[in-house]
Amino acid sequence: MFGIETVFASLPQFLLVCLVLAIAEAVYVLLGFGAGLIAVGSLALLLPELRDAVVILLLVNLPAELYVVRTSWREISWRGVLILFAGVAVGIPLGSWLLRWGDPSFLLTILGVFLVVVGAVFVLSPSRRRHDHHPWVAPPVGLLSGVLTGLFGTGGPPLVLYYQLGGSDKSAFRGHLMAIFLLMTTVRVPSYAVLGLLNAPRLWSALAVMPAVVLGAVIGNRIHLSLEEETFRRLVSGALLVIGLLLLLPSGR
Repeated sequence: MFGIETVFASLPQFLLVCLVLAIAEAVYVLLGFGAGLIAVGSLALLLPELRDAVVILLLVNLPAELYVVRTSWREISWRGVLILFAGVAVGIPLGSWLLRWGDPSFLLTILGVFLVVVGAVFVLSPSRRRHDHHPWVAPPVGLLSGVLTGLFGTGGPPLVLYYQLGGSDKSAFRGHLMAIFLLMTTVRVPSYAVLGLLNAPRLWSALAVMPAVVLGAVIGNRIHLSLEEETFRRLVSGALLVIGLLLLLPSGR
């Protein structure tokens, strides 16, 4: 297909992947998280291997992460980001070890229940309340995010809760999340390269879907800029609630 080797077997398959990625990227740029939740499960049904979906999503997310971090640079507290990321870096191998040797289903259920409760409280909350975090809170949050990333590839919820409770405005909220995800990406890309996951078909496939991804990102950014703060906060809260419910489904384990 396209005269080059990609992971796509047909034009309809390619167009469906473009549609999924455009929607996922719009949500990612709108909220600062959620691309994996939308894309990976859907792409796993469309592409030959789950690894194809994971690698392509990683590559196409990079431009959006760079753009949001660049435009939000002055609003990002890099000291806080680095403290959280240090916890993430420690937690990822721990989560990977638990995935190999333990049964993570109980932790996944607890996370799902917690997100449902907190998301529902946030949705029903009449106004945004700011909670100042103690300095010792960030490392455990980063550690939990890293463990969940190692276990399930979904380390976003603890970070979302952290910045949601911190009362960040929508631009700072999105910027901080994207900064941490960008740091994760800078670690994952060379790691994938060393492991041989960044092969030519996946690289060409990521390049082929990039126009659809860019379109989704532009749409998501325009919606983000037009949203009022309270509406944005309720969208984030609703997304947490949905993530929690999905984690509680048998297919989410």
